[in-house]
Amino acid sequence: MKADVIKLDAGKAGSIDLNDEIFGLEPRKDILHRCVVYQLAKRQQGTHKAKERGEVTATSKKFGNQKGSGGARHGNRAAPQFRGGGKAHGPRVRSHSIDLPKKVRRLALKHALSAKLAEGSLIIIDEAKMKDAKTKAVADAFSKLSLSNALIVDSEIDDGLGLAARNLPGIDMIPVMGANVYDILRKEKLVLTKAAVEGLEARLK
Repeated sequence: MKADVIKLDAGKAGSIDLNDEIFGLEPRKDILHRCVVYQLAKRQQGTHKAKERGEVTATSKKFGNQKGSGGARHGNRAAPQFRGGGKAHGPRVRSHSIDLPKKVRRLALKHALSAKLAEGSLIIIDEAKMKDAKTKAVADAFSKLSLSNALIVDSEIDDGLGLAARNLPGIDMIPVMGANVYDILRKEKLVLTKAAVEGLEARLK
């Protein structure tokens, strides 16, 4: 399919052919959901920890009479019901990551790109470079393209534009190899350079 290509100043720069197998799919929410859950679970640190009964320093000697107190016959101060005792079934250090086949992850990225194109939120530019890469100039250029909450993907991030765009809230720039389903879906607009389109098609073929 054909798609228009524009410049950062909103001028026209021709058109580009998009691969239907990558940008022309009918988006499936179930596949996108599985991939987002996979990504968010994988990035959890899982370093939460609470001391349990066997890790607390406390006396294990019987501290009360067997009879006559009217209470339970306790024999260990590390029991969970006592102040300073161990936590019963507390959080442990573990990995939250889940498995997802590589084929499903690749398919989810295709569906994410297709979803952005289907809803009219995909913008293709000729290149993501500016001579005067100052934050104000970059903000003005992005405002012409109505980019306030967008993800910009390029083959390689231009140093000047990358530093300037970093100061703008809602704007993220990542290389082609960092393109992922979660970042694409959480932004209102997806901006791809011509080089990024070629890189994504080569990556997903």
